[in-house]
Amino acid sequence: MTGIERLHEIMKRLRDPEKGCPWDKEQTLETLKPCVLEETYELLAAMDEPSDKESYVEELGDVLLQVMFQSVMGEERGDFTFDDVANAVADKLVHRHPHVFGDVKADDAAAVLRNWERIKSMERAKKARRSALDGVPPTLPSLLKARRVMEKAARAGYDEPVPEVDPKADPGGYMLAAVKKLADLGVDAEAALEKTVSGYAARFRAFEDERRKY
Repeated sequence: MTGIERLHEIMKRLRDPEKGCPWDKEQTLETLKPCVLEETYELLAAMDEPSDKESYVEELGDVLLQVMFQSVMGEERGDFTFDDVANAVADKLVHRHPHVFGDVKADDAAAVLRNWERIKSMERAKKARRSALDGVPPTLPSLLKARRVMEKAARAGYDEPVPEVDPKADPGGYMLAAVKKLADLGVDAEAALEKTVSGYAARFRAFEDERRKY
């Protein structure tokens, strides 16, 4: 039995109406949303310390559990299975990498991204999506959402210059300009701010420790 097969069997047992776990049985898509979000952030933290392999593997497993949990729920409804999920993403990867699995040429990462957006635009047409931005989750943190929106616009050939603005008169425009300037330098604003805040917090804790000595 593979690890995936074992996890699948355990999750089905936990959801068993008669012999399963009371907590696991009563979960719904709505109640699992906070779990998905929390596990994602815990994985992001583990990704900052990949040398801690035990924690990294554990957090990857927790995210996988959320996928398996919802897949088993889909199976219970007769909608889809974990294999359907895995095959769907496998099909997507093959379709969006014709330079690997087909005869399209892409000599650098920029060409790959252009091809990727072209293929996604064709997929959107089939799904009746009107904009390249329709795939940006509305629940993304603001800094990350700004970066993603501008990335997708740029890949589609749109690169609106962001003017200098007064932070008091237009704080949103000021933030957008800052995100774009960082993006142009290849810096992720969300990750950069997180790192800076972590450093600030560490210095403050050191200040607290020092003050306790007196």
